[in-house]
Amino acid sequence: MQRKRIKRLNSLLIEVLSEVIRNEVKDPRLAPLITVTNVEITNDLHHAKVSISVIGTDKQRRETLEALESAAGFISVSASKKVVMRYFPALTFKLDTTADDQMKIDALIEKIHREENQRHGTS
Repeated sequence: MQRKRIKRLNSLLIEVLSEVIRNEVKDPRLAPLITVTNVEITNDLHHAKVSISVIGTDKQRRETLEALESAAGFISVSASKKVVMRYFPALTFKLDTTADDQMKIDALIEKIHREENQRHGTS
């Protein structure tokens, strides 16, 4: 039962935190394209790791992460008004690099295919 509840809370927090970050956080360091990709709340419901994906340069990613970390208290307060919980978890933000990793893998596979085609074409 506890796992189901945590799974539901994670899903709900993704939606709520996305909305708060998009509509209420007014920090110029935030990149225009931010996505909350995952939330992992602890079993005691006191802490949550928030994974974000940022489309932009490395500098924009770093600045966005800094802005979110500095606004974590504000984000928690705003989100707690939308979600009824006894304790709203302390938020920790981390960068989700899954999309970047996937693009690198796709580029490597494409390169391998090109090299194979060149070898078979010249043989």
